[in-house]
Amino acid sequence: MERRVVIIGAGISGLGACKYLLEFGFNPIVFEVDDGVGGLWRHTMDSTKLQNNKQMFQFMDFPWPSSVKEDNPSHKQVLDYVNSYAEHFSLIPYIRFNFKVIDIDYVGGESSEEMKSWELWGGNGRPFCSKGTWHIAVQHTKNLSIEMHEAEFVVLCIGKYSGFPNIPEFPPGKGPEVFNGKVMHSMDYSNLDNETAAELIKGKRVTIIGSQKSGLDLAAECANANGVKHPCTVIQRTAHWFLPDFNFWGVIAGFLYFNRFAELLVHKPGESFLLGLVATLLSPWRWGISKLVETTLKWKLPLKKYGMAPNHSFLQDLSTCLFAVYPDNFFDKLKEGSIIMKGSQNFSFCREGVIIDGEAKPLESDIVFFATGYKGDQKIKNIFKSPLFQKYIIGQATSTVPLYRQIIHPQIPQLAIIGYAESPSNIFASEMKSLWLSHFLDGNIELPSIREMEKDVKLWEDNLKQYGGKYYWKTCIAHCGIWYHDQLCKDMKHDPRRKNGLFSELFEPYGHADYAGLTRKR
Repeated sequence: MERRVVIIGAGISGLGACKYLLEFGFNPIVFEVDDGVGGLWRHTMDSTKLQNNKQMFQFMDFPWPSSVKEDNPSHKQVLDYVNSYAEHFSLIPYIRFNFKVIDIDYVGGESSEEMKSWELWGGNGRPFCSKGTWHIAVQHTKNLSIEMHEAEFVVLCIGKYSGFPNIPEFPPGKGPEVFNGKVMHSMDYSNLDNETAAELIKGKRVTIIGSQKSGLDLAAECANANGVKHPCTVIQRTAHWFLPDFNFWGVIAGFLYFNRFAELLVHKPGESFLLGLVATLLSPWRWGISKLVETTLKWKLPLKKYGMAPNHSFLQDLSTCLFAVYPDNFFDKLKEGSIIMKGSQNFSFCREGVIIDGEAKPLESDIVFFATGYKGDQKIKNIFKSPLFQKYIIGQATSTVPLYRQIIHPQIPQLAIIGYAESPSNIFASEMKSLWLSHFLDGNIELPSIREMEKDVKLWEDNLKQYGGKYYWKTCIAHCGIWYHDQLCKDMKHDPRRKNGLFSELFEPYGHADYAGLTRKR
């Protein structure tokens, strides 16, 4: 059987998958809807910069150039870095730009009844031995012509945070249709060129629905443009924990949360009885560390003054990758009045703007932005032509995409998804998954039975619910990332212990540099 592989998406995940598949002797084709690499980094606000320190956000075998002096490079510098990676490893010839994948369809394989009776993934547990092939319909974005391609394996690297914006629903007569101004999602604003975006908000009364990272970044951009003359109002439903910066606080978080000792304090999916007992006995310590971080942030920042103190633990936001970094000088903008925070669980539209529960007058606005996130699961679901596979992606029993090792769906053959599970450093997490996938496609990893994979998926989902609460659906593996990477290393027959000495192994933060030795095929 041929080993044709198609990768969908040339963002961070797609480039990593392409690079490692080439190293393992494959000849992948990458379809990318844009005219260049970079994914979301091609569609960001002008003020966006890397919130991590650049040392946390880099490819394992491709360091940042010495010319980049900033600890938190701009989005243009990040895009240049990603382009350099693609050029350095000669990935560009394998990418077909300006091609949008309309759908993928598994054709010529077993019937639905046969597939449901499988004990092993794909019927035999191997990536290239099933009877079916994937038919990929792609459309050229310039001339709108449609092509059909076939592949024995498909790697989805389409991301969760683009394409399908989450728009709140409103009763009749209460939604955007009654508003005289303009309503947009933050995604649409990010897609504008810098000049058009600046002109759009200049001199406008802007209201932003949502107070997570994209909402606060957009508020800061509006405040920079309009100052106190036309303040930007942010409507916040739920406050989340943000850090003042990641250069100092990221180091603190690394020693408090991202080492092996810190992971002894939390329960891990599939852990032994002894590890579970240790986590239970040390739970007061885990609670105390979270309280220490929360108390310090409340002391350092005027969170209560502006109604921005969360009601849940810092650990919950870390466990769901909802913690972030405030925009530059954010509290100065609150103090001067160029940004106004308003807390409200409910709101609706009127002709003049937005009606906030408990306020007598409407909030007069010229533009209202929804910074309300994305429907990432729906985006993945819609790429499948088969209703059966769509049901597998988002079934009735779960609200997350169920993936073994956060890569393989137990019921969908000859397909992998890279970049769905989140991490504090998505670039590193995607590389590790791409390495694992390359080993698997090369025949070096044997999958357990479908039943065992589904048990493992359920263990992870239950663990995410335990620590992430109602936001578990974000599928973030921050609180037990080392445990997760240990599993990948063991599957790839590498030693998961990456440090020198017991003290370093227990207490030093783990990061991409510890896994740099895994980047090439042995």
